[in-house]
Amino acid sequence: MRILGIDPGYAIIGWGVLDFDNVHFSVVKYGAITTSPDTTFDKRLDEIYGDMNIVIDKFRPDCMSVEKLYFNSNITTGIDVAQARGVIILSAVQHNVKIYEYTPLQVKVAVTGYGRAEKHQVQEMTRNILGLKSIPKPDDTADALALAITHGHTGGSRLSEIMRGNELTQLNKKR
Repeated sequence: MRILGIDPGYAIIGWGVLDFDNVHFSVVKYGAITTSPDTTFDKRLDEIYGDMNIVIDKFRPDCMSVEKLYFNSNITTGIDVAQARGVIILSAVQHNVKIYEYTPLQVKVAVTGYGRAEKHQVQEMTRNILGLKSIPKPDDTADALALAITHGHTGGSRLSEIMRGNELTQLNKKR
């Protein structure tokens, strides 16, 4: 399975592509989409959309693992990130890429086994799991790789889909 992890934003969008065979991860490629603060917001969204299309066309992921949004204190920034996330998801939908969403807590648990892990702990475990020499930069890229790992380790994996299918079969048999 090829997983595209996305850490959404509008200035920096981290992305990472991993192949996962239900046991091991292989790094395909990772990077960041960046937009300039000097560019109007509508043009930034257009750039994000165009660059996401290039990434998806080039790497042909089976699915996208993207961070669910949560609002801390700056709602204006959150709304702008939500708009950027919308064009990212639109690109995936138009390419028939399945989308899975994970909270920061789910990422921490999936990558480190500890829901209160610090950001640097998640990034170090991401580096370790993927056998990288250093933590990818910018941080958004490391976060995107952690999101891809999360998908491989959790409910979005094919094994879990099979198990959910078996559970549904069992439920239907009981009816």
